[in-house]
Amino acid sequence: MRRRHLLAAPLFAAPFAVRAQSLFGDRPLRMIVPVAAAGASDIVARILAEAMTPLLGRPIVVENMAGAGSTLGANAFQQTPADGQTIYVPTNNHALMKLIYPQFAYDPAADFVPVALATRQPFVVAVHSSVPANSVPELIAWLKQRGAEANCGAAAPGAVNYMAAELFRLRAGVDFTIVSYRAAAASAQDVAAGRLDFTIDSPSLLMPLVRQGKLRALAVTMAGGSTLLPGLPGLQEAGVPDYDNAAWTMIFVRPGTPQPALATLRSAAARALADAAVRERLATAGFETWPDCSPAAAAALLRAEIARWTPIVARLNLKPS
Repeated sequence: MRRRHLLAAPLFAAPFAVRAQSLFGDRPLRMIVPVAAAGASDIVARILAEAMTPLLGRPIVVENMAGAGSTLGANAFQQTPADGQTIYVPTNNHALMKLIYPQFAYDPAADFVPVALATRQPFVVAVHSSVPANSVPELIAWLKQRGAEANCGAAAPGAVNYMAAELFRLRAGVDFTIVSYRAAAASAQDVAAGRLDFTIDSPSLLMPLVRQGKLRALAVTMAGGSTLLPGLPGLQEAGVPDYDNAAWTMIFVRPGTPQPALATLRSAAARALADAAVRERLATAGFETWPDCSPAAAAALLRAEIARWTPIVARLNLKPS
């Protein structure tokens, strides 16, 4: 059944692709991703690029432009023509760019037009096996005893996992020291080695270490838990009030993109995200699609994220690393 579904997809896409080609011509479409290859939004972007290619009848070339808290890729995207030929796929850093880099010339909401709300990924709260906590309440009690002597591994200030840790500190009413690394993988390895106490990071990074017995997973960061990790509670349900956080990806084009091109890209993205085979590939890679993937849902989430993080970033006085 699944093979027949996959084989039928190009036939189903053909009429749509013909219409798309009349708008875009034969040139490849560019997809700018403001993180390095193999990063979370890069994985999502490559799955979606492959899925949208037959729908649009043309290749989509993924270009990684990492650096400066996503502003490098965002700036490059803003220099491209507003014709729908270039799309942009950022993650949570998009909501923080203007907050951490006030000199960034563009508004993360007004200067980026949503195509789709693509994916979300829960982060995992995991402790080293020596930490005497088998639940979130036990971890909170232990952190209140240890204070700043306890430490949490994360990437640079402003990174998704760094902000997840800061939100946990704020919502749980605890203190600990965040130890920053250039790469999240390095912090996870130091937690696994016992040089750090705990971390909050992606399941693809932490769950292999959990299965090896080096870490103990306590919860996920999404309220209500996650279908990807059904045995773990959400932090909110585990006793951390108002904690609901996920690593997300969105798809954007530039303001001024002609309406026919914008409508075609939105339709192609919606079809790709609704495809069972695409959703299966995303789930295997550790990502869920949203119940509502519409442009309106993307815009609403982005506004909510900017509103949530603005006072937190101001209080932390985060500066570019």
